[in-house]
Amino acid sequence: MLGPSPSIDITYVVDDYRLGEIHRPTCVARCAGGKALNMARAARRMGADVALTTVVGGSSGDWIVTELEAEGVRTSTATSATETRTCVSVASTATGTLTEVYEHAPRTEPEAWQELLERTAALLADRPGWLSTSGSMPRNLPEDTVAGVVRTGHRHGAAVAVDSAGPALHAALTERPELVKVNRGEAAAELGVDPSGDLGAMARQLAERSGGHVVLTDGADGALGWDGQTLVRASLPGVHGGFPVGSGDSFLGGLLTCLDRGDALAEALRWATACGTANALVPGAGRFDAATVAELAEQVQLS
Repeated sequence: MLGPSPSIDITYVVDDYRLGEIHRPTCVARCAGGKALNMARAARRMGADVALTTVVGGSSGDWIVTELEAEGVRTSTATSATETRTCVSVASTATGTLTEVYEHAPRTEPEAWQELLERTAALLADRPGWLSTSGSMPRNLPEDTVAGVVRTGHRHGAAVAVDSAGPALHAALTERPELVKVNRGEAAAELGVDPSGDLGAMARQLAERSGGHVVLTDGADGALGWDGQTLVRASLPGVHGGFPVGSGDSFLGGLLTCLDRGDALAEALRWATACGTANALVPGAGRFDAATVAELAEQVQLS
C-alpha cells in the first residue's frame, strides 16, 4: 500500500460539543492515520500480510512509524522536510454529531516522492499482489501523480486499486487500474452526472473508462460493485455507529483482503461492508475487532 498523505489522527469523545467552550473528553483515541494507513491497519486486523510505503516528516512522522510497526504493519518510509500533519475529530455523545478539522496534506518534495516510488517498487519486486493508493495527494505534486503510481504497480506485475477523486482519479483511470473504489459523489463528479442518479449506471460507466472492477460506496445504503458481469449491492441495515472516520478505508481494507485470497466480488463486498460498519462502532480508524466483523458479516444483505 502507498500512503501519500499520512497524519496523526486524534478523536476526542465529549458529552456535548459546543463551539467556543472548554471540553474535557471522556475518551481520546490517537492513531497513525490518513486513508492508506487506516486501510493498512484494517487489512492487518483481517489477517492480511500488509506492507506500507509512505512519506513522513519530523517527530510526528517518527511517532507514526512506531505506531504502525506496533500494530504489525511493515513500513518503509521516505523522509520529507515538512512535519507530518495532524487531523482532529470531535464526537458528541449528546447529539451524535462529528466535528472534523483536517489539515491539508503538506508539501512533499519531488525527491522525497521519487524515493517513495522507488521504495514501493522494491517492495513489489518481493511481494506480488495488490498495490493500493488512497487519500489526497500533496497539492504541490502534478495531477497525474496517482496515474504514476498505477504505472509503477503495473510495471512490477501488481494489480492496482485506486481510491481517489477529482483530477487525480481522472488521470488514473487512463492507466486502467484493476479496481476503483470511490463514493457516490466522487463517481458522479468524474462522470459529470447527477449524484442522485442510478448507481449501477455510474459503476458501469466508470468500468468502461478503467477496464477493471468498480466499487461505489453509498453511505448508510451500503455499497455496490460491478465486475464486468454482475452488479452486486451489499447493505447492513439497522446497524449504525458514531465514529464514521475511516469506515471507507476499513471497507477497502476488507475488500482487498478478500479479493487477494481469491474471493468473488460478492463475498468480498460482504466482508468489506462488515469492516466498514465495525469501524464506525469504536473510536479510532481501523481499530475494530475482527470477531465483531465476523458477526456483522452474517447480517450483510446481498442482492
